[in-house]
Formats: sequence, structure tokens, C-alpha cells
Amino acid sequence: MSEIKDRLLERFLKYVTFDTESCDDATAVPTTEGQFVFARFLEQELKAMGLSDVVLDDKGYLYATLPANCDKKMPVVGFIAHLDTSPDMSGKDVKPRVVENYQGGDILLDATDNIVLSVEDFPEVENYKGDDIVVTDGHTLLGADDKAGIAEIISAVAYLQAHPEIEHGKIRIAFNPDEEIGRGAHNFNVPLFGCDWAYTMDGGSEGELEFENFNAGSASFSIQGRNVHPGYAKGKMLNALRVAADIVDTVPAAESPECTAGYEGFYHLMGINGGVDHADVSYIIRDHSSDIFAKRMEFMRRVEAHMNEKYGKGVVTLELKEQYRNMREQVEPKMHIIELAKSAMEQAGVVPQIKPIRGGTDGAQLSFMGLPCPNIFAGGINFHSRYEFVSVQVMEKAVMTIVNIAAGVKGLA
Repeated sequence: MSEIKDRLLERFLKYVTFDTESCDDATAVPTTEGQFVFARFLEQELKAMGLSDVVLDDKGYLYATLPANCDKKMPVVGFIAHLDTSPDMSGKDVKPRVVENYQGGDILLDATDNIVLSVEDFPEVENYKGDDIVVTDGHTLLGADDKAGIAEIISAVAYLQAHPEIEHGKIRIAFNPDEEIGRGAHNFNVPLFGCDWAYTMDGGSEGELEFENFNAGSASFSIQGRNVHPGYAKGKMLNALRVAADIVDTVPAAESPECTAGYEGFYHLMGINGGVDHADVSYIIRDHSSDIFAKRMEFMRRVEAHMNEKYGKGVVTLELKEQYRNMREQVEPKMHIIELAKSAMEQAGVVPQIKPIRGGTDGAQLSFMGLPCPNIFAGGINFHSRYEFVSVQVMEKAVMTIVNIAAGVKGLA
């Protein structure tokens, strides 16, 4: 795999210099111009590589094709990664550094500000002893989520071009904006993409293979109180903040993100805003089970009814929204695409780690748009954080996983 490493790393170090934070408050698509700048750069790179059907649409979605190199009719498989980085941490002026042959222990990111990637706080870093690790200077995120995925997909395509002895069918790739704010699939052109199935290269540690995610919803309580002079408030005032506190007390604290793991769902308190006259309480609701998710949504309706019974009709108004669903029900009838990914990982020297996503993914929405789309590891650790890092050797294994999937499709024809 030595022929992959240098060019893969070169690509990745270039890609992370693009400022591509998405913005939840924006209505434009993509939500930031930096994503378009990056997409145009990639468009030119793909054209220079000789790929066909290179299309960058007016919303920042980039598509391209690696044509089949044999006459055998095969399913069309796709690989997808996202252009944006999380707005949770600055992605501007990223200064990556490669710690070659990491030997364990703390990694000093910035001596002046004493920013340290410490083993005490992040013990998983010592799983990468002997690897070359890319870190930040501690003042931005790195952007491995998901520029590692982009670098891996393009590097895999380049590898297949350099090795025509590896027979493969038509391969489609796509890079989309605004995944980090949940809009990545909203304008994805599934018919244009034209794949039988695809994989998002957007997972974390080596071996991750995910085809289950949360069912997701949101609950927003609007509380209308009555504000009067506090000196004369007895029997008149209705403090909206106290009603808000009552709602929070009613929702089970033991079923919050900080108390749950694995397949356990939760109610996540996202915000309390307002004052005596008016207040708002917002939650996101998650569960892998469709039945339990439905019960969680119904529980919020019961909270609304209870509060209005207690404080007066119309005091509390609830807005419930379903955001996305568990892709498992779309992938399970086509488990051969999971078996193919598992086999491809094993050929690359990777032990598959199948586990549920405790979050969402573009693949979940795409699966319900008719494109079954599990998620494969890209290698990044500590996403959305100044402590984000990625192993170059794990990225190499992700590249070979893509190559092995492309080669393995012929067995499914």
C-alpha cells in the first residue's frame, strides 16, 4: 500500500486547508461559499484525472464516473462523502501536522496555549502507536470529517485507474454539501447518481460498518406566561420559566444522552430560552426502535397535555417534527451489500466492527430516497473538536476497502 500513502496524505493535507464550515442559520444551498470553492477545486481535479460525467450543479453537489473496465454487466456502486465541516468548531486556517511513527503518550498541539491531546482525556490515541497521525495545532478542528473520506475515495479511484488488471463495473462518486447540519441529502439527485447502492465514507475508527441509525425527531415547547409586577403578582403571575422547568423535570433525566449508550434512545434537552412572559424549551428525540421512537414522540404530547391541564389551556404549545428514520429497514432486505463491505475490509486487513450509529447520516435519508447507503469508516477520531486526529495508515486501509468493494461487485453480477 506504499504507493497510496504519499499521494493520499498530500491530498488530505490540501483538502483540510479549505474553510468549509456549514451554517445552520443560512438558507442558501450550500449554506457557505467555502463549500462551493472546495467543490470547484475537486471538480477540476476529477476532470484532470480523466473521469467522465463530471457534474457540479448549482447547489454544490459534485458527481463523477469511473467507467467500467470490462464488458461484464455489473451493478453500479457509488461512494459518497461530504464537503462541509461542523460549525461546532472553527474550520478556518486549519494547520495540520503529521506526527510520524507515533510512539504513545501525550501530543502537544500548542505549547504557547498549553493545548494537549492527552492520553488521560483521549486514551484511544494510544491505539495508533506506530502510525503516522495527523493532528491540528489545537485552534481548529482538523476536518477528517469528512475530508478524509473525500481523499480516500479519490485515491481509490486513482488506484483503480493505475491497476487496470482489477476488473470493476461502473463506479459513481459524489461529494455533497451541508451534511453536518442535516441537509446533505436534501438536494441529492438520486436518479442522476444512478446507482444500485452506495456507501458513505464518513465513519470513525478502523473497521466501522454501520447500517443502523437513530430514528430522529424534535420537540419544541412554546410557553405563554403572564408577567405582572412581582410586588403584586400573587394569584396573577404565570412564570413561563417555571413552566419550562416543570417540563424539564417531567422528561426522564435518566434517558438523556449522558446516561445512555448502544441501542438506548434518549431525550436531549437542547435549549431553554425566554423570560417570565414567554419561554421555549427544545429537545431532540432519538431511538433505534421505530416502536419506541413513536412512544417517545407520544410521550411529549402527553407532557403538553399535562402542562395545559396543570397551568391552563393553551399555555403550552408543542411542535413535533420527524427528522429522519433508521436506514436498517431499507438495507436489511439487501444484506449482500453489507457482506460485500465486510469481505472488502477483511481483504484490507481490517476487522469489521458492525455497530449502530448513535446519530444520523446522509445515508439514512438516501436509503429512504431509494439508494441503500451504509456507512464505512474514514478513520477520523474526536470529530468536531480541536483534538480531532486521523491515522494515515487507517486511511490507507479505507482506500483499499473501496478498491476491494469495486473489485468484489463482479461476484454479485
